[in-house]
Amino acid sequence: MIDEEEFEIMIQTALIMMGVGIFAGIAGSILGIGGGMIITPILTLGMGLNIKYAIGASIIAVIATSSGSTIAYLRDNVLNLRVAMFLEIATTTGAITGALLTGVLDPKYLYLLFGCLLVFSGWNMYRKLRRGQEVLQRVEPDRIATKLKLNGTYYDKAEMKDVDYQVENVPAGFTVMFGAGVASGLLGIGSGAFKVMAMDTFMKMPLKPSSSTSNLMMGVTAAASATVYFFNGSILPGIAVPMALGILGGAVIGSRVMQILPSRWIRIVFIPIILYIGLQMLFKGLGVHF
Repeated sequence: MIDEEEFEIMIQTALIMMGVGIFAGIAGSILGIGGGMIITPILTLGMGLNIKYAIGASIIAVIATSSGSTIAYLRDNVLNLRVAMFLEIATTTGAITGALLTGVLDPKYLYLLFGCLLVFSGWNMYRKLRRGQEVLQRVEPDRIATKLKLNGTYYDKAEMKDVDYQVENVPAGFTVMFGAGVASGLLGIGSGAFKVMAMDTFMKMPLKPSSSTSNLMMGVTAAASATVYFFNGSILPGIAVPMALGILGGAVIGSRVMQILPSRWIRIVFIPIILYIGLQMLFKGLGVHF
């Protein structure tokens, strides 16, 4: 029998988790990085939760963010479904390879490699921001992208017009996504920032389709690993359920906000985040701890 004090604590915890979830859902759906990188530090550093349960909650956060935002992005034709399914092959294959390489490959080299890639991507995004170049239009479209029908169109609600864009460097994007899958499987890290990096930096997609497509892909990847976390007891229903409800609501709000925001402002928010993640990985690869 639960007494009144315990019941109040449960209600308070559920409300806090819903509030955290709403914030994570909004931010994750706008930036295409999932709610995991927001949820984990809040639960561990802010609330003192064991890292095992925080990671379990972050997996649920990613799935909920993907579910809540993808519906809106699909309905409004913002995400590129063909790009998502094509790159998901690379991510899944890479994740399996990474899991098999556990204990064989020194993780510090991957931290260094992907830290450098993320810092480069942040710098490239800054250059795009300064030039105001968002959409790639070449006289001769990329042959592979044309053959695979990866080029797309989306309606930009901020500019009130349809935006046609081309995709290029398909092998480079595929390779980055394979490597991101390896890093995810070997290091246990989320790959939302890598997905956006592959599409925005290497495949030259605009940021809005990159972000929305990343949301769909993260849900697929997280759903594949959620069963493992469920059966090893890492997912606490008292935390995961109210957080997931909050994230679903936040993701729906975020998906609507993202579409009316100018791409420039999304990029301004995204650049410091991707630079921070990149520097964090570099320091970890060099063995520097703060």
